[in-house]
This record gives sequence, structure tokens and C-alpha cells, in this order.
Amino acid sequence: MRSSLKVIGFIATFVAPALASAQTDAPRKIEVTSGATYPSAADPRNNLKPGRFDAGVATKDMRLVSFSRKPPQFDSARGLAFIESDIVFGTHYVYQGNFAGFTIWDVTDPANPVIASVTECISSQGDPKIVGDLMFLSAEGAGNRIDCGKGGVQDPKDHFAGVRIYNVSNPHAPKLIKNVQTCKGSHTYTVVPSPTDPRVVYLYVSGQQTARPATELAGCKNGTDAADPTNSLYMLDIIKVPLDHPEQAHVIPGARIFTGLQGSPDCAQFCVPVDPRFAALRRGRGGPDSAINATLLKTGPHNCHDVTAYPAYHLLGAACTAYGIIVDISNPEKPVRLAALMDTNNYQGRHTAGFSNDAKETLWTNEWGGGTGPMCQATSMMEQGGNTIVELSNNDRKMTQRGYFKIPAAKSDRENCVAHNGGLVPVPGRNLYVQGWYQGGVDVMDFTNPDHPFEVAYFSRGPIDPPGDTSNASGRARYTIGGSWGAYYWNGYVYSSELDRGFDVLELTPGPQLSANELAAARLVRFKEYNPTSQPKLVWPAAYVVVRSYLDQLVRNDGLASDRTAAISGALDAAEQKNGAAAAAALTALAKEVEADASGAKDAARVRTMATEIKRLAAVQVPASQVATAAK
Repeated sequence: MRSSLKVIGFIATFVAPALASAQTDAPRKIEVTSGATYPSAADPRNNLKPGRFDAGVATKDMRLVSFSRKPPQFDSARGLAFIESDIVFGTHYVYQGNFAGFTIWDVTDPANPVIASVTECISSQGDPKIVGDLMFLSAEGAGNRIDCGKGGVQDPKDHFAGVRIYNVSNPHAPKLIKNVQTCKGSHTYTVVPSPTDPRVVYLYVSGQQTARPATELAGCKNGTDAADPTNSLYMLDIIKVPLDHPEQAHVIPGARIFTGLQGSPDCAQFCVPVDPRFAALRRGRGGPDSAINATLLKTGPHNCHDVTAYPAYHLLGAACTAYGIIVDISNPEKPVRLAALMDTNNYQGRHTAGFSNDAKETLWTNEWGGGTGPMCQATSMMEQGGNTIVELSNNDRKMTQRGYFKIPAAKSDRENCVAHNGGLVPVPGRNLYVQGWYQGGVDVMDFTNPDHPFEVAYFSRGPIDPPGDTSNASGRARYTIGGSWGAYYWNGYVYSSELDRGFDVLELTPGPQLSANELAAARLVRFKEYNPTSQPKLVWPAAYVVVRSYLDQLVRNDGLASDRTAAISGALDAAEQKNGAAAAAALTALAKEVEADASGAKDAARVRTMATEIKRLAAVQVPASQVATAAK
């Protein structure tokens, strides 16, 4: 979410020239399904009954397991002061940020979450991360104090903008142990583990404000030269954290990944009217930083909204204004830009990045309207305010833009709605992404085919406010700002942070586009800790439900002849009734048959993958020597 007009990172769009040090890819015109198919006039999410706690609900293959109201300390709808923000996960706890602190939920029983503690600490926007016994919390803007107090900053020496570090070894009594100040504060950030030292992590920090004066924090400097190493802009701040001594966490030289990127030409397609506030900024008007803002808007990006690390591939996806940037983080202290891609349409600001599990596809959300605007109305275009898929080649990391996705609902003018934060659902063989859409609800998208992403499941409530009720209006919106900030799959459930209402726990259920086998296979993937923007590699154990997931997909997409899918299903059932060497022998024989099926299959790649999974399943039954004996 964008926090103020001083946040200038998403006001303009940009293109990238060719660089010797990095691949910069030209955009291509995208053919999309629009108009007749988006949105649907018959969508059940349209025209739901309004209400804060009694709103109408529409669901598709997703059920509400539990809903918990915000704790009393944060139960206010006043502007952005007390809204819930992001969530992260550790052991049996969910850490939920808030612009005024954070809540730790004990979800040992997901049907009955219990508050372990509530910590009050003004820290806009309160983006949390968890590493062992340490919890990190972002703070940006002029109202945060070193002592966490309310009432604003009266003396600049009391101002805090950066990342707070808490010890949460006792979740019932978190302790603040360090405030790490940064020049631009921390809107968001991500955890990058050291590839050489397991007791060190790096925080890549995205600060949306211009640099603070050097009189407030030594070394801070504004400027418009991206190549100037003394310029606090045009870089991501990096904080190095020794996990055994977090009190020694400190800022190191930042990630200068923007050098050479320039401003864009005018919008070429999917254009929307220019916000008059942004036009004022372009003219050098609009606040104390207007002069620097006006200059920066004419240059390339100088910061990112969110960055997502994929440590298994040593990659970072950086969502930076209209740019999607891929960075090599093999050495976290010396990141290298690999590629940059920009839309020539009026893409209003890349917000969040994500990767497919094999890192061949990337996903970029677009926070059109800044998270507070009603951008999912019947008159809103599909190509703005949703997701775009970008293919990433393995050899040269070339980026190629593919399709767009947006929830096909026509929400009201009282519902802030746009694509926001999410993560993968661990179904083998598919790229499924669950995410929050503010008052658009929680949605699951399939982007396995990057040119044709589609909706799989959703959970949505009606608007918080009835028509005409503007009692909770603010400078950002006429109505209450609410809905799902982020939704994530973790160990069998989908957890969603609801800005105004509180905290949801949801569960996916079988349906036409999601089978019981696929959901059972997803539940096999477990993580002790999960920070969605430090994306983990999904690995499935050898299991019958994994094999059957691929089989269900082949049936669903007609990827293999029906007589063969029926025969394979029967053979799997028979093998599962056997034990030890006999089961292994049956599976080994079946794998050979399935390998032969690939040559004539419509979806040969999936058939071959299924054969590989059958072999893996055979191998865990008994030692290989016994399999050979049983097969004689």
C-alpha cells in the first residue's frame, strides 16, 4: 500500500535501454481477453450485502475456518492509523503487523486462534518478518518514534524510520532490542539469507520516501544522479543482521540496481487518465519535497515497492514503479541486475513480485489506485490493477511479458480493490497463487499457462460500508479501507490479514479446478517458518497423492487418452494395496508403461513427470536390490 503523496515511486512509468551489464528487455503488445469476459455481470461477488461483521459472503471452493476480530488496542477504522498489514509464520504462530504495532496469534487450532500478545508501537506500515526468535518490523513516514509512542514526532532526534528488531522467544512478551535507522525508512523489506553463513541474514529494504536530512541521520543525501555512490536514492538499503548478536545489526552499502534505467515515453496502450495530484508533482508542486520529486519523476526508478527473494535460485524479483527487475543475489552484499522489463502501457506501479516454483515464470502485481481506490468496478479495465505474468528464461534470464489476470467480479465504488500480496499454493505440477485483493477478497489464480491465467477459487465479503455512509472517510478514501492485505497458504490453510475486520483462516476445498488429491499433496509441504517475500522452494515427498495429482491434471486437460488414465488409476489402486517389494515392483512396471505413454500424449511433459514420480514412489517402498528380486 502506498502511504502518502511523498511516495513518488509509482507515479511515472519507465523503459529500460540496453545495458552492457544487464539484460534489458523490450515490451511486446499483449493480446488479452477483455470486455466480453471481464468482468462477469453474473459473478456471485457482485452486489453482496454490506456490513462490517455481517456482510454477505460469496465463495468458490474455499471455506471460512475461523474469523477473529482485531484486538481492542487496534480496533479503529480511522484512516490508516490502525489497519492490519502483512502476516508471517513461525512454528504455530502467525505474526500480524499493524500500522500501530503487531499481534501474535497462536494457531495451534486454526479453528480457534488465540492472541498470544499485542504489542503497541506506531510503525507505519508494520511489515513483519520472522527468523528464529527474531521478528522484524518496518517503519516509514514522519510519525514513528524511537520509543514507539503515539502523538507524532515533536523533536527530529526522536524520529524513527527503518526496521525494528524484536526478540519473540517468548511470544507472550516480545522485547524491542534494536532500531535500525535508514535514510528512506522502510515501507517493505525482505529477508535474504547469507549463502555462506547460516547465522547471518540481510534485509533488503524498500523505502518510499525521499532521504531524510543529514542533520537528522548522518550520511543521508538526496540527488538525481543514479550513478552517484553518495546518493541515498537510487538504491535499496541493506541491513546486515548477525543472528547471534542482533543488537549489532547495521546498514551496509546498498543495492544500486537502477543505474542506466531511464524514464518512459507516453502511454501506448491500456491508458487511464493521469491523476491530477501526480501531474502537480511533475510540475514541481505538491509538498516540501516537490522539487526533488519533479526531477525524479523524469528519470528512471530510484526505489522499489516490494522485493521478493528466491534464495534457492539466488534471485531477487524487484517490483519498482513500472519496472520488473531481476537481480542476482548470489553475493547478497554485491547484488547484480540481470534484467529489467517495463510495460509500455500505463501500468500504474509494480507492487509485488513472485516466482513460479521452477523460477521460469514471474508474477507482478499492479496496485492501481494505491490500495485505497475502488479499482475492480464494472468500468475498471482488466489490464490495470491485477497481475501480469512474465516469463524468465533459464539461460540468459531474458524477460518476456505474457498474460494479465484480474478477478472477474464487478465490485462497488465503496470497496477498495486491487491486486495485493500472496504466495504459491503447493500443488505439484501447477503454478497456483493465492493473494489478497483488499475488499475484492481472497483469490487463487492458476498461471501454469502464462498466456492464459485463470481463477480457481475465492472468498469474498460485501463492502464494509452501506451506500452513502462516509463516517469513516479519510484523506485517502470516501469509505472505510478494508479487505485482505495478503493471503498465504501455510501448512494446510490459507491465512488472510483483514485490514479493518481482523484475521481470517480459510481452507481450500475440492472443486472442478482443484482435486482432493491435489489438496492432499499440498498438505504434504510443511514449513516451520514462512516469510512469503523470502520464497521457499517447494519439495514434495514421494506419495500416491502426488502421482494422482498429475493424473487428475491429465484427466482435466485431456493430456492423455481416457483409457490410459483409467488404467493408470487402477494400477495405482492395486499397487497401494501391496506392501514392500511387491508394491515397488508394481510401481516400477507401471512407470515403464507411463514413460511409453508420453510419446503419443497431448501433454507429454506432464506424463513424463508423472512417470518420474511413480519411480520415486517405488524407490521409497524398499531398497532397490529387493525391487529387482521381486521383479524376477
